[in-house]
Amino acid sequence: MLLATAAASAVLGLIIGFIWSAVAPRALLEVQSHGAAYLVHVETTAYVAADGWFCLLTAICGVICGVAGYFLAVRRHGPVAMAGLALGGLAGAALAMWIGQQQGKAGFRAALLSRPVGTLLHQPLSLGGAGALAFWPLLVGLIVGTFELISQSMDRKRADQADAALATQAGLPTQAGLPADGEPGSAGAGN
Repeated sequence: MLLATAAASAVLGLIIGFIWSAVAPRALLEVQSHGAAYLVHVETTAYVAADGWFCLLTAICGVICGVAGYFLAVRRHGPVAMAGLALGGLAGAALAMWIGQQQGKAGFRAALLSRPVGTLLHQPLSLGGAGALAFWPLLVGLIVGTFELISQSMDRKRADQADAALATQAGLPTQAGLPADGEPGSAGAGN
């Protein structure tokens, strides 16, 4: 089960890498000499926006994998499935980063070496920090943990209701210390 949940997340990571590459903005560079290019706008927000898109996409995957993983795997297989989801989320995020960063990289390098000075090129994507890889597995854990907490709370409530029903049938005191019929007892009143 660990491998199955991890593999499903990894496949989703490949897809997300292509989506990230398609939607994330790229910094604009100007070729200064063969093999060298500089930013056209030094204050570009393309790097931050690209990281933001990556975080958003992997967070969405974390929610999807958390919900689907809980209902399809964690409820049946417990901690092993949860470990697979967490490791798969980390692997999926790493694959998404790698795929996204590879898109257009070879073409950019070739253009950088062959295009004339003054040519404008879009820089390939590059994730700014490794911390963004944590969004996917963290959201998986948050979603699965929330569902598990709700499930355990509902199970506890059902168990308490069943205990109260059995106590009522047996005529035993209920939680409030009253007999099952609801009337205060005269035990200890000396009658």
